[in-house]
Amino acid sequence: MIKTIESDADGRLDVIVSALTGYTRSRIKQLVEKGLVRADGVTVKKCGHTLKKGDTVTLDVPDLVEKIEKKDIPVDILYEDDDIAVINKPQGLTVHPAGGNYTDTLVNALMYRLDKLSGINGEIRPGIVHRLDKDTSGVMVVAKNDAAHLNLSAQIAKRTVKKEYLALLEGNLKDDSGTIVTRIGRSPKNRKLMAVLPEGREAVTDYTVLTRFDDNCLVLFVIRTGRTHQIRVHAKYLGHPVVGDKSYGYKKQKFDLNGQLLHAYRLTFTHPTTGKVMTFVAPVPDYFVKVYDTLAAKNGTKRFKDTVI
Repeated sequence: MIKTIESDADGRLDVIVSALTGYTRSRIKQLVEKGLVRADGVTVKKCGHTLKKGDTVTLDVPDLVEKIEKKDIPVDILYEDDDIAVINKPQGLTVHPAGGNYTDTLVNALMYRLDKLSGINGEIRPGIVHRLDKDTSGVMVVAKNDAAHLNLSAQIAKRTVKKEYLALLEGNLKDDSGTIVTRIGRSPKNRKLMAVLPEGREAVTDYTVLTRFDDNCLVLFVIRTGRTHQIRVHAKYLGHPVVGDKSYGYKKQKFDLNGQLLHAYRLTFTHPTTGKVMTFVAPVPDYFVKVYDTLAAKNGTKRFKDTVI
């Protein structure tokens, strides 16, 4: 979509264009970085480019619908309004297009099911405020407009969004509860994985053991920071990796699983428009419950449905 405006004052391009179009300055920056903004016919290279009153600015804004293929992929929408949607992502579904997969992702599903999505992250990641690993299931919030996206992102940055996860671990943690504080960065041995490294970024995770079996434990994790693979890396760091995690855990698994038993169970945040604090729970997947109940039967303990979380 080509959009042309005329500057009504002298000043910074991003400030003036934002005021005249309603686009956020972050969105304008993305367009500038991609060479999609011209001032009087000349491609703009910096958001701080100075406009004069009367200058003509042309924006070539990618059409998200044309860039991303809509696809009818099953996804459970827990809640939706004009600003946000809360979904329960299934295991095995990548969040956004990358690495050659541009058709079978959560974004493709959202494009099919929702009437609009925020454009701050560009045409590849519309609406995506935070992510879950491909083989991690559970609750996510997505933004349907830029204002909601900025508000939710600010909440995450301020660490006021509460993300609670359930994980079944190998073995038993020594303590019933605690806080893990490390630094996580890209693994020097395998760039696709993360590791606890001195030069990494701070990663803080709280944990509480909910159930103990002979050789496993069910743990509630609350992440205070949002590092890539944070819970999986911290579980490995404690010496008790997540069951089913072949990347950070045991290569030989006891159960026939398609991924780790890690589920984003509960998400609490403030609605970007109403200011109401909202909490959403994503039901634990059947394959997770099946493994839990198998262990419970062997140990003579309560089945998952009778477990208080």
